[in-house]
Amino acid sequence: MAKEIVVSGIRPTGFLHLGNYFGALRNYVRMQHDYDCYFFVADWHSLTTHPDTSSLKESVHYVLAENIACGLDPEVACLYVQSDIPEIAELYLYLNMLAYKGELEKTATFKDKVRTQPQNVNAGLLTYPVLQAADIIVQRATKVPVGKDQEQHLEMARNFAERFNHRYGDVLVVPYTFNYGSELTKILSLDGTGKMSKSENQMATIYLADEDELIRKKIMKAKTDSGPTGKGVPKPDYIENLFTLMQLVSNYEVVAKFESDYKSCCIRYGDLKKQLAEDMVMFIKPIREKAAAIQNDKAYLSKIIKAGADKARENASETIKMVRKAVGLNYV
Repeated sequence: MAKEIVVSGIRPTGFLHLGNYFGALRNYVRMQHDYDCYFFVADWHSLTTHPDTSSLKESVHYVLAENIACGLDPEVACLYVQSDIPEIAELYLYLNMLAYKGELEKTATFKDKVRTQPQNVNAGLLTYPVLQAADIIVQRATKVPVGKDQEQHLEMARNFAERFNHRYGDVLVVPYTFNYGSELTKILSLDGTGKMSKSENQMATIYLADEDELIRKKIMKAKTDSGPTGKGVPKPDYIENLFTLMQLVSNYEVVAKFESDYKSCCIRYGDLKKQLAEDMVMFIKPIREKAAAIQNDKAYLSKIIKAGADKARENASETIKMVRKAVGLNYV
């Protein structure tokens, strides 16, 4: 029996961080054995906000290296680069004929980009959800793991697929949101101002590429307070985040000790952060070193990229054949 297809992509706009790992990658590593997984580097998407491509090749290579270092197996999952699949661009064109200016202008991500980069409000930003829909639909994915900020885009992808099917026949697979196993772990920035980011607030984000001393420095600078004001007082978000990180990388006895100290109102945040920093170093170091070794092996990366493109194109070309036939673009 054929496995259901899962598709997900990540933009090469910065190093991966703990939020990427615990919020997505950790589940992808488990998911690859249960589903037919297609994971891609979204280089076309990155051009909507990062038009300078001088370091794009290096960034693409590093994202792939980090994905493999975190446990994705290119012999099991299909790892590829978005721009290697021209079928995506063709489907993007067809779907654009079914996407309307008004609905695209209302998307939360578009309105956010208009506010944050008013000097570069390009057509790619406006039609970003259409390209994202093409990424998914061209591989005939039934399941798409997305965070809260992407749920609106996936709903639009469903709408585009359904509109196409209504107009041209039941051709496209309609995708669904997908959470594998359990709720995704939310990792806040170390200064308590929001989520960790690949490109913003870098001293409050722990990257999988960070060196040991930088990890220690960032954690020691993490926001804390004077401690609980009484027993039973709930932890503020920024303190809860430190405990969340500790639960992810420290052993049970360590976590239990600091939880007890907090409840007893005798916690020393300096001690907690020192312990967390050392445990975080031990967690990240092997990933960082493996990713660096993979990135330096250009022949291996080229082999992975080509194999991924071949598999992704083979699957995508089947979709495009059906799409062209349904639309009537077969003149020979």
